[in-house]
Parts: sequence; structure tokens; C-alpha cells
Amino acid sequence: MHNFQLFLQISDLTQFLQDCLHCWHFKSVNETLAKMNNKISYLLNTVRCIRRCNSALTPKSSAATRKHILWIGRYKDPLENVNFRKLFLNIFPSLPGSSLRFLSQKTDVFSTGAKIQPEKSTEALVSEQAPESSLELEKLDDSGSFKVKHVVDHSEPFFNSLQKCTCPCDVLDLASESAVSIKHFTNCLTTVWRLFKNLSEDQQRYEKQLIFEHPAFVKLCQQLLRDSRRMTRGDLVFSLHAVVNLGVPQNTLLVQTLVRVCQEKLNQLDNRCISVLATTLAGLDKDKNVSALQAGLQLLVEQRIPSIRNIFILQNLMKCMGKDAPVFLKKKLEMAVLKEIDHLTFPNALRVFLALVAMNYCSIPILNACSKKIQENVHDAPFRQLILILEACYSLQYRNVKLFSALADYVNSTACIWDKRQIILFLSAFETLGFQPSELMGVFAEKVTEDPEFLNLKNLLIVLRVYSRLNYVPRGQKHLFFETLHSCLNKYLPQISNTELLKAVYSFCILGYLPHRALDELLQKDSRDELLLSDDLYKEQKEMMLRCVKACTELDSPSFTKPAFVLTENFSSLVSLNLRKARDALIELLGDENMFRQNVQLPYKYHIDFEIRMDSDRKKVLPVAATDDHADSSVQRLAVLFVPLSAFCVGTMHPQGKLAMKKRHLNKLGYHVILVLNKKFQEMTNEDAVEFLKGKIYSEDAFPFPEVTVQDNN
Repeated sequence: MHNFQLFLQISDLTQFLQDCLHCWHFKSVNETLAKMNNKISYLLNTVRCIRRCNSALTPKSSAATRKHILWIGRYKDPLENVNFRKLFLNIFPSLPGSSLRFLSQKTDVFSTGAKIQPEKSTEALVSEQAPESSLELEKLDDSGSFKVKHVVDHSEPFFNSLQKCTCPCDVLDLASESAVSIKHFTNCLTTVWRLFKNLSEDQQRYEKQLIFEHPAFVKLCQQLLRDSRRMTRGDLVFSLHAVVNLGVPQNTLLVQTLVRVCQEKLNQLDNRCISVLATTLAGLDKDKNVSALQAGLQLLVEQRIPSIRNIFILQNLMKCMGKDAPVFLKKKLEMAVLKEIDHLTFPNALRVFLALVAMNYCSIPILNACSKKIQENVHDAPFRQLILILEACYSLQYRNVKLFSALADYVNSTACIWDKRQIILFLSAFETLGFQPSELMGVFAEKVTEDPEFLNLKNLLIVLRVYSRLNYVPRGQKHLFFETLHSCLNKYLPQISNTELLKAVYSFCILGYLPHRALDELLQKDSRDELLLSDDLYKEQKEMMLRCVKACTELDSPSFTKPAFVLTENFSSLVSLNLRKARDALIELLGDENMFRQNVQLPYKYHIDFEIRMDSDRKKVLPVAATDDHADSSVQRLAVLFVPLSAFCVGTMHPQGKLAMKKRHLNKLGYHVILVLNKKFQEMTNEDAVEFLKGKIYSEDAFPFPEVTVQDNN
């Protein structure tokens, strides 16, 4: 008892010395008292540890006595607890005269001469960190959260009991009974986060309330606040990561203190700690402390990149640096990944793919390597990751026909195990990329005709959009497929909006099918006026769609006959820059500018680049003026269209829906259509361009390029 009172006196002395440290400003006295304070604190912690370890360390599991009932009803934010805020959540704006240190004065993160520890192997890191930090980064799960594994002495009863905990409150109960050191507290906190993030969304809401109302959580946070500057680097960054992800507000004294300590210890962090810290900062809002730490971290990452040999850490840094990172830093990260690309695994290939999206940086060499690894292991990818890959390709404007074909073939070969709605999501993702998975679309069309009941209005509109844009009509069951979709649309007519009705009818019209009942509903005066008088961002698009629908009702009608004479007019005598080469080639080929017309405007708002008139045998080109004034059935009209690559499905010369509709309607108006890929034409020499047009004009069939694969990013 006497000894215990003695230690209490020493504790009071320690508190006195700590108070003096805040008041004295002489450097020599400060350092001396700091050493004394550390030694006395060590002594006190040792006594507390010995006293508490005498009692049984294994707690009674609260899981056995507490039932986990799903919390139903209005969710009350546990952070509204006033007592909780008073205990340790001191909001920064309410601190009078508080001064925030944005960068450590002791550790200059901007110094290029800072001593950097070389990265070591995994085994070396584990052995190095075992006595220093009980936490280590394992890997990143699908949600982007770090998994933490404990590198500790498993003979210690405390850590054995910690591993047996099955819910966050069990951990907090253990902390209140047995935690005696800062390492105990930090491990408790990270274990709480690990168990919490594995719960369902409803369970997380219930558990979060229990966590924030638990007395031990308040004490644990107070302990972190007091001992933040004595934590090891691993404990520090993982504690900040756990606190932020558990939902402790960013403007609290706890979070801001941990951020400021990270500033002070920034140069001491190893590569794994830098990776964890970067992930944590990516989830925080911008404030002065966070912005300062991010700036210092960015400089440190730039210095450390040459020493990082772990693709997992590199991809995480890429993701966390984000699209705002300077271009030179993105290039450095790219080069570091390329050095380790031979060791790329399938999971890391997926992560690197998504990291490039987060960084908004299209590195073709990295993407090609990742695509190859994904193609080899496509059967191991779950549904969600396949969709993310396609979305990433769209975001990066990356077109790889081999990758798309591999994904489409895999989904097609396993179509029997996929839900129909999942296949719709795949088709929608392919449609945004402009890639036509013809076999998969054929299989899905059969599923629709066999069982159309699964098509709700949303899915019906997606199916119509996909098949119309990619210009796919099922072979052998065209009429049945259209009739099935038409009957589904008729079922939703009483509840469909005018905008949705316009989209559905427009898609049908692009495919060359007229849904008469829906057309009558759309072209009623009230519906048409509502669409045209609406003042929104899509007004011009709606007008264009209505114009196309009206053209289709006339040109695609069975009663329409090819006119003997089509009224045309020259839109402009000026030729755009990308058509000057074609104009010069036609003049050289035909000998005179009067042998063709340019920028021709046709009825129904159709426009063609060049019009050429020939005799019925396609042997001789006729002057335009000689055939302008009268209709002659022996005269054949050629429409030459120079179109961009985006007008075709990716990897082929199969025209997409709008171009296919235009070609079909020009045929109805009496034109033979020649489609020329403008990009390929511009790459030709003048002599090759003339020979190419000669072959197209004087051939018996004026069709586009043969069905060859266009060169993609590979």
C-alpha cells in the first residue's frame, strides 16, 4: 500500500512536470524534463501492467449475453450524444485561440536530403515491425478497405483474447477490462474497424450506435489522443485509418491531432504506411491540415517511387494520388509499374486497371498488360469486376477488341448461369463502348422471345437502346423479336412518360420497325407539343429524334415507292478541311469539278458529302448539269459519305444504328451509298486515294470496306 501511494505521488509529479513543459520555452530545460518525463511514464506503465496482469485477462464474452437484434426504425446518429462530444470530440472551430501547425517544424517533409529507408522484403518488414508495430497491411479488398493482420506475440493472453472477439463491442469490453498499453489500445481500435466493415449495412448502423455509446470507446479515443506522439508509425497510420472509417468527424480534436502527428512523422513512414495514409487522406475533405499533409505526402511519394517494388502499393498510390496529381508524378508511377509488370498477378491487374481510372491517366502499355492478364483469367473474375473493367475502358477511352471479345465470349459461354438482368447490364456496358457482341446478343434475343415477362419498362428501354445503336437484328427471328418487344411496350403505354415513349419508338424506327400503336400515341398533338415545348437540356435531341421518327414513318412504310426525281440543293460551296483531300482526288479522277456535287442537302434533313451520277452500267460518269433538269431512270446516283470511326461498331466496319438508318433511307431515295472511313482515307497518299475512289465508284456494288478488323490499341 505504501508503494502504491508512492507511485501516486510520482504520478502527481509527472503531471506537474508535464504542465511545466507547456510553460517553459528554454530548449535545454525542455529536453531535460522531457527525458525525465519519459522515464517516469515508463515506470508508471510498468507498474500498471504488473498490477493488472495479476488478474484474469480473459474477459467474459459479451456476445453470449447480448443478442444482436437488427436495429429497425429511425436511425439516430450516435455522434449526437453530447456527453460523448464533451469527453473527447472537441470541435476545432470552438477552440478559442487554438493554433494549428500545418507542417512539423521538427521534420521537414520538403527536404530532398531526408534519409529514406530502402524497402525490404515482406519477411524483413514483418520481423522489423513485430516489436515496433503490431499492425501490417495485408491487401486491399473489393471495397477499397485495408485488411489488417496482427504481427504479435501470440503467447500473450491479451492478443489471444482479442483474436477470439467476434463483434466490435466484444473488443471494447476487452479493452475496458484488460488493455494496459498503447499497443493494446491501437490493436483494439483496428480490430473494431476490421470486424465492423465485414458487417452488412443494416448491422453496421446498429453496431455503430453501440460503438459510439460504449464507454470503452470514449476511453480508447482519449488514450489515443494522449499517446498519439508516442505511437509507432504503423500504429499511428492504422489508428487514423480506423478512426476515419468508423465515422469519427474530421473536425474533431482526435482526428486533427492524429493528422498533425502524421505530419511530424511523415519522413519516418515506410512504404506500406505511406500507402495506408494515402488511402485515408483520399477519404477526407480538404482542410488546412489535410491539404498540408497531402502536399507533403505527394513530395515524399515522388522521392520514394524508385524504391517501391510492390505493385499493390504502387496501384494504391496511383488511386490515392487521384486525377489532381501532376502529370510528371503520374508518369513516374507509370514507369514504376512498368518495371514490375512481369510480376503482375490477376488481382493486381484488376486493381491497376481501376487505379488508372482514378488517376484519369490512360497508359496504353499498362492497360495492354493488364488486359492480357485479365483475358487469361477471365473465368476467375466475378460479375461486378467484369462490369468495372468495361466501365474503366469507357472512362479511359481504351478500345481493345481482344479484351472485349474475351469478356463477351465468356459471358456467352456461361449465359445459362447468369441472371437475365445481369446480361442486360453486360450488353449496356458493351453498348456504351460501341462494341457489338453478336453471339451474346443472339442468345439473349432468344431468351427474350421465350420469356419476355422479366422485362420491366427500364430493362425494355435498355434492350431497345442496345440493339438499335449496335444495329443488331437476330437472324431467323427478326419478326418474332420485334413483335415481342412491341407487345411489351404496348403493355406499358398507360404509364409511360412522353420522353420514354419517344426513346422507345425512336429505337424501333432505327431498326426499321414501326410500332403503330406507340406511334399513334406519340404523334398525338398533346404529346408532341409537350416534347417540343419542354425547356430542358435535351430539347434539341428530342427534336432530332422526332424528325427521325417522322422520316421513318414515311420512308420505311410499305406503301413508300422510290421517287423518280429527288429535289436537292447545294448546302454550301465550301468544303471542310477533312474533305479537301477527297475533293482533289475526285477532280483528278473525274477530270472536272462539274462531274460531281459537294455538300448536297436532301429531303428529311439528310446530307451527303459528294454526289456522283453515272449511266446504268456504271461505266461512265455523267455531268451533273446534264441530268439535273429531268428524271431519268437510266441514271444512277452515288452518295459518297466520309464517316468517322465512331460511326462503326468497334473492331469492324459494321455501321451503328444511325448510320445504318441513313444508308437505308438513302437507298429508298434512289442512291447507292459508298461509305468511306475518313481516318483511313486521310492516311493514304494522293495516288492511293485516287485509286481507292476509282475502285469504289466504278465497282458494281458501292459498299463500304470489307468486314475487316480495324486496328485497335494493340
